[in-house]
Amino acid sequence: MPDRRVVSVALTIAALSAVLAVAAPGFFSRENLGDLLLGNLPALIVAMGATLVILAGEIDISVGSVFAICGIVAGLLAQAGSPMLLTIAGTCATGALLGALNGVLVAYAALPSIVVTLATMVALRDGLRWATQGAWVQNLPSGFQWFGLSQGAYPLVACAVAAVLQVTLSYGLRHVAAGRAVYASGSDANAARLAGFNTALVKSAVFTIGGALTGLAALLNAVRFNQIPSNAGLGLEMKVIAAVVVGGVAIRGGRGTLAGTLLGLVLLALIGPALVFLGINAYWERAIQGAIILAAVALDAWRARRRQPDVMLAVQAS
Repeated sequence: MPDRRVVSVALTIAALSAVLAVAAPGFFSRENLGDLLLGNLPALIVAMGATLVILAGEIDISVGSVFAICGIVAGLLAQAGSPMLLTIAGTCATGALLGALNGVLVAYAALPSIVVTLATMVALRDGLRWATQGAWVQNLPSGFQWFGLSQGAYPLVACAVAAVLQVTLSYGLRHVAAGRAVYASGSDANAARLAGFNTALVKSAVFTIGGALTGLAALLNAVRFNQIPSNAGLGLEMKVIAAVVVGGVAIRGGRGTLAGTLLGLVLLALIGPALVFLGINAYWERAIQGAIILAAVALDAWRARRRQPDVMLAVQAS
């Protein structure tokens, strides 16, 4: 049975689309939808990794800094004449290594993930600023842009990559032992350990996978342009975490789906452009997004309080 939060987000998207279809049909032009799709595909892939981390009961706010570093690495590899496959592997490996650093500190040093990733967010961003002196990567080879494909073929490839990741990870979470371990670790780490799950390995793995996905997202973003900024990814962490929470993933972990994250990102991505097409001041975008996020978190807290008496009664009955 579909989660009620996922259904409510889907209905909200449908209602907003209906309003736009009547009041601003130009919103659904091929050019606008194409821009929205390409602009948000990288955030979707980062949000997949963030979903895994939050399902495991942790949080990663360093993804924006990792995204920026991976984009620069991709550009430098391309400048050095690396084959595209090596550029892809090197960029994803960079993200995976940075994610693994967070994972080791959280899982094995037992440090709070909010503290660890806040520290790495600042350290990585400032380190990148020092290393590049704010300079952008320019003079990229022609074969780098759009992966060497035509501008029309690239969106099909990017969408196919995102779709394969979405389906594969969703299937794994539901039907593979490693996926069940992620839910168990986020729901109750002590109970998961007693059940035989290596929760430290699970938490380290989700940070590493999240980093690799962030690297891939940075590459998909970088190939769209002829230069790569050193300040990319600013605010990305808030966008992806908001999408995860709005999509019904419990902020404490243990409950949620990647389908919900997808819908959450779609809803948040629609708000800004919709305001513009409806003639409403775009400054309202942040306020509306904040209200949606607050409502989602408040609903989570209310549902958690409702479940607690049921758990207590079950314990007493046993």
